[in-house]
Amino acid sequence: MRLKGKVAIVTGGGSGIGGAIATRFAKEGASVVIADLDPVRSEKLIAQIKADGGKAAYAKLDAMKYTDAVAMVDTAVKTFGHLDILVNNVGGGKGNGLEELDEATWDWNMNFALKPAFLCSKAAMPKLLERPGAAVVNISSINGLTAIGLEAYAAAKAGLVLFTKNLALKYGPKGVRSNVIAPGTTRTDFWIPAEQKDPDIFNRIGKVYPMGRVARPDDIANAALFLASDEASFVNGVVLPVDGGFTAGTNIFDQAARGGGAADAIWGTDATKQERKK
Repeated sequence: MRLKGKVAIVTGGGSGIGGAIATRFAKEGASVVIADLDPVRSEKLIAQIKADGGKAAYAKLDAMKYTDAVAMVDTAVKTFGHLDILVNNVGGGKGNGLEELDEATWDWNMNFALKPAFLCSKAAMPKLLERPGAAVVNISSINGLTAIGLEAYAAAKAGLVLFTKNLALKYGPKGVRSNVIAPGTTRTDFWIPAEQKDPDIFNRIGKVYPMGRVARPDDIANAALFLASDEASFVNGVVLPVDGGFTAGTNIFDQAARGGGAADAIWGTDATKQERKK
C-alpha cells in the first residue's frame, strides 16, 4: 500500500474528483478526512470507504472560512494522530466574457477557486511540517495554463499554480513537497444538468482532446496518488496536466484538412515537403 500509515485531508472530498481521490487514498492505506460542506454525501462516501476496509472521517468545511480550515486540521490530528497530506480540491468557476463578468463574479471566483487553498494550506502547514515526507497537492485546471475562456476562473487557477510553486520553494527544504494538478474536462456530478439537456455533450467535448475523451475522476485521483506518495519524493513544484494531451499543442490544422485528405491542404504540398533550414 503506497500510503500506509499516512493521514490525508481532501477538501471537497464528498464527491467528484475529491471523492475519487479520497477513495483511492483510502484503498492505498491512508486514513482520510473528507472535508466538505455537505455532510450527507460525505457520510455516504465514508460508509463505503469503511465497508471496503478503509479509514475515514468527516470534517465540515466552508473552504472560505479560516476557522473551518483550522477545525478540519484539528479533526485529522485528533482522529488519526497526525497529518501527512493535504489535497486542496475545492473550486469552481463562472462568468465568461467581460460583458457578463462583473465585480461580484470576479470576487466570487477568487474566493472560491483560489482563497480556499491559501486558508487550508495555512491551517495545515504547521502539522505537515512535523511529518517528514509530507505533501500538498493542489487541484488547478487547464484553464489556469492556457486561455480557453472563464477569465476570472482562469486567473484564479493560474494564481493557484504560482501559489503552489512558492509553497514548494519555501517548504520543500523543510520536508513538505507541493505540486499542482491541472485537469482537463472531467466527467463529474457537476455536469449532470448539462448532460441531461445535451446527452451528446461529452462525445462532442471529447473530440477536442487528443485522447478522444474527457477525463474520469479516477484519472485525476491516480495522479494525486503519485504526487502524494513517497514515489514522488523528488517531485516538488511541478504542474502536472492530466488532460489527455490538450495542453501539448493543437492538431486543429490536421482536423481542418481532413476533408482534403491531409494537412497539406492547409499548408500546401510544397511547404510541407520542403526541407526546413535553420
